[in-house]
Amino acid sequence: MKFQSNFSLKNYNTFGIDVKAKRFISVASEAELIELLETEKDIFLISGGSNMLLTKDVEKTTVHIDIKGVTSNNIDENSVEVAVKAGENWHDFVLWCVAQNYGGLENLSLIPGNVGTCPIQNIGAYGVEVKDVISYVKAVHIETLKFRTFSNEECEFGYRNSIFKNELKGQFIITEVGFVLSRQNHQLNTSYGAINQQLVENGINQPNIKDISEAVIAIRSSKLPDPKEIGNSGSFFKNPVISMAHFQRLQSEYPEIPNYPMNAEQIKVPAGWLIEKAGFKGQRFGDAGVHERQALVLVNHGNATGAEVYDLACKIQNTIEKDFQIRLEMEVNIF
Repeated sequence: MKFQSNFSLKNYNTFGIDVKAKRFISVASEAELIELLETEKDIFLISGGSNMLLTKDVEKTTVHIDIKGVTSNNIDENSVEVAVKAGENWHDFVLWCVAQNYGGLENLSLIPGNVGTCPIQNIGAYGVEVKDVISYVKAVHIETLKFRTFSNEECEFGYRNSIFKNELKGQFIITEVGFVLSRQNHQLNTSYGAINQQLVENGINQPNIKDISEAVIAIRSSKLPDPKEIGNSGSFFKNPVISMAHFQRLQSEYPEIPNYPMNAEQIKVPAGWLIEKAGFKGQRFGDAGVHERQALVLVNHGNATGAEVYDLACKIQNTIEKDFQIRLEMEVNIF
């Protein structure tokens, strides 16, 4: 196995932060990963690098998960189970599913990152969360080197959350994720956000999963910057869920505040709206900034350090808490 020293991680995180890994290695199979873990336990994992902000050089051995492979098995005439290795690019996998006419992931098109990290965050967009279609998660325990397959229930999924972010954080490395998808009679979800409007603009009256995927891609492309063009990690903050009483107080002052009722007592409020209302949209602080089209996205205009982006995130948190009595929670992992 070949290690590299003083290795730049600039091309391995979507913020494009230029920090160094003291030791770096990429593993392309489960066997290579096990071989590595036999001697290396104190490691720093990196996959698609899409949900992290690196604020300093990494002293631990940095392990890039580059395990690839996709296989599918029909369950019955209506459904298929697809097994995907952790190193596969998420968006490429979604497009592959759409091409196979496998339904369930089309609303999650164009989300950055790799398949192996999608269960950790329980990624979601446009009314769909990945937990809705995950059948299992296969992972290896770092200490015992034993593989374990977690059922959907055992993953303890929540809003942008899972067991891998809580009690099992840092204990397992995900190597494969299984999805149960539809082969026909797809349950289309077009009710969230601007999907219906985009379908109308595209001249689509009876959409299929490809139409929905293309609509989502168009919407996300119009709102969210491409990490290849400007460093970012997508949505930086979670959309806060507040009490009905709290929402009503805000609504009395801001009648136009968008909202998504969760139940009779709780309402989700868009973090991007709060950030824009606080005046941060399009603002730049050195090379760290807030995107001009989507206030939920923090960006690196070129040479920002991770610490500078983090300082901006904290400034936003403090301002939102002062103005709206809401403490935004960072969705991006800080290292």
